[in-house]
Amino acid sequence: MALYEFEGKRPVIGEGTYVAETADVIGEVRIGQRCFIGPGARIKGDYGSVVIGDETSIQENCVIHARPGEKCTVGNRCTVGHGSILHNCTLEDGVVIGMGAIVSDWAVVRAGSLVGEGAVVPQSSDIPPHKVAVGVPARVTGDADESVQEFRDLAPRVYVALAQRYGDGLKKL
Repeated sequence: MALYEFEGKRPVIGEGTYVAETADVIGEVRIGQRCFIGPGARIKGDYGSVVIGDETSIQENCVIHARPGEKCTVGNRCTVGHGSILHNCTLEDGVVIGMGAIVSDWAVVRAGSLVGEGAVVPQSSDIPPHKVAVGVPARVTGDADESVQEFRDLAPRVYVALAQRYGDGLKKL
């Protein structure tokens, strides 16, 4: 894993968290316990800070960043899909962000909600709890039904287990 101190600010990585060798974690970043940080992820706390809760999955090629003096927060048991961008936003606990989605400055995605693949959550948006938001710009289309809730509960378990498996058995050839 590539951890970088920047201007005296150092990343803090929780116990049982897997950070891929090709992921970059820079500066004022705090990652909780039993998380999965996939290959190619870029998490930058260079002039803002990033806080990621426990049992959260930041999948391959995600970018997470904050504005100067501000914070990007990702809650506990969140799943951030491949290639997503989170910039200076807040994800509450149990949020699912679909592949390639963008959540922009000062947006808030409330607990248990899902943002669909490729969606763009514009600046200062507020997605209510337990909703599904899709499109460009993202709009709430309904409630997070039972299938969304099942996936939201399954994904953290899968990635917590994967973090353990990678930590125990991933071997570079």
